[in-house]
Amino acid sequence: MPDGMTRICRKRGACVRSVCRVLLIVLLCGVAASCATNPVTGKEELMLVSEDEEIKIGKSVYRDALWSAEGGGGEYLDPQLKRYLEGVVMRLHRVSHRPNLPLSFTVQNSSVPNAWAIPGHVVMTRGLLAGLENEGEFAYVMGHEIGHVSARHSARQMSKNMMLSLALGLAAISIGDADTREAVVGLGALGGQLLLLKYSRDDELEADRLGVEYMSRLGYNPNNALGAHRSLEKVYKEYARSVGQEPTERGFFEELLSTHPRTSVRIDEIQQMIESAPRAAPAGDGSNRAAYQSMTANLRRTHRVYTEYYDKAVRAFEKNRLAEANNLVSRAISEERYQPPFYALAGYIYLKQNRGADAERYFRGALSLQANYQPALRGLGMMNYGAKNYAAAIEYMKKAAQIFPGDATAQRLLGMSHYRTSNWRAAIDPLRAAAAANPKNRTIHGILGQCYENVNDRRAAYEQYKLQLQVAPDSDGGRLAASRVQAWKAQFEPETPKKK
Repeated sequence: MPDGMTRICRKRGACVRSVCRVLLIVLLCGVAASCATNPVTGKEELMLVSEDEEIKIGKSVYRDALWSAEGGGGEYLDPQLKRYLEGVVMRLHRVSHRPNLPLSFTVQNSSVPNAWAIPGHVVMTRGLLAGLENEGEFAYVMGHEIGHVSARHSARQMSKNMMLSLALGLAAISIGDADTREAVVGLGALGGQLLLLKYSRDDELEADRLGVEYMSRLGYNPNNALGAHRSLEKVYKEYARSVGQEPTERGFFEELLSTHPRTSVRIDEIQQMIESAPRAAPAGDGSNRAAYQSMTANLRRTHRVYTEYYDKAVRAFEKNRLAEANNLVSRAISEERYQPPFYALAGYIYLKQNRGADAERYFRGALSLQANYQPALRGLGMMNYGAKNYAAAIEYMKKAAQIFPGDATAQRLLGMSHYRTSNWRAAIDPLRAAAAANPKNRTIHGILGQCYENVNDRRAAYEQYKLQLQVAPDSDGGRLAASRVQAWKAQFEPETPKKK
């Protein structure tokens, strides 16, 4: 190697080492400054997410989670049932380790049996509520979910994710080869996603212990924790049979089980927790089965209609068996007239059959039962977009996107409605959200490029046109993108002059 090149490489290596040392010092200082006392264990642990940030994150993801996680569905509306169940949840919250946090309880209108929690919110699905036997079992499951928040499990995972990203960033800086750097950074992104995918076994066991502890403090018989696990096993199996366990559904079901594993080993560990749990004076019979069965009776009747007719109608609709879907949803409506999802599904069936008047009638029927039922608003938005009534489409899609920001269809058609009316600036944000959800869409990057170009942001337009060339260079949008990239490349990617 020539002496000049040797000096350059040594200088570059020294520079990289210096940068790494500085970043390592910053990293270590950040770790030292970011230790917090765990409210459950009392031990110091790494925590890069503050309590205020936890609450903000929970608030930001709650709407999307309610409409997309665990089968989606939004909120199941039964004010009397909600008041009863929320009373149990708030009593558990008051005896938890973080009673100062804001907390709301929601019944999610999904047949998928599950419960979940994020800072500020705890949720149980209709499917799980219908499968539990008594209030004690409900108290255990909700105590378990509150326990995840009390012990800051999600915040701990986010902190680990941030540390992993920073550590891999250091590795990327120290690696000279560009391809290797990209592979390392990609591995970091994947690792971060996996960290947030589900709780660890230790986290689940800690939440089990806290669920037993919180219910015991309120006078519930802690043996209901074992009953809850038996009910969970039963309802999971019933759900698996109801969906037929087709390939895609089986994969979802297996993921659901892996998120909340129910094993004989875990049952044995819970039995030990029960034996060591602090006991309060028993409240009634410790289960309150009669009250729970009475208060959930309407939900269980309605749930049966969902599982026997509506859920099957959804699967038939997804497979384009429209006559079968229509027959099933009609039977659901005849048995239970007050469920917005039944009317909205009928609207989508008619919309697919090009029966616009019937579709509109059923979408409006859903909204008469629940004024902000998101799928019905989106359906009316789709109808108006198809009819080129863009002002009305914007009105409906804006509401739909506010209720469920992660709805890529609502965001795309909201953006496209603005685009069709030459409101370029208003089109950009919803189109960006839709592009992020589906980056391989064949037209969206070219349309975004035009929007940016029309608001005189050529740099952003250039980047979108490049993405369009990656996705669909042979389309009309691709040909426009090619001409813009060719014309602007010298401006945004000038060639570096070669040194003599």
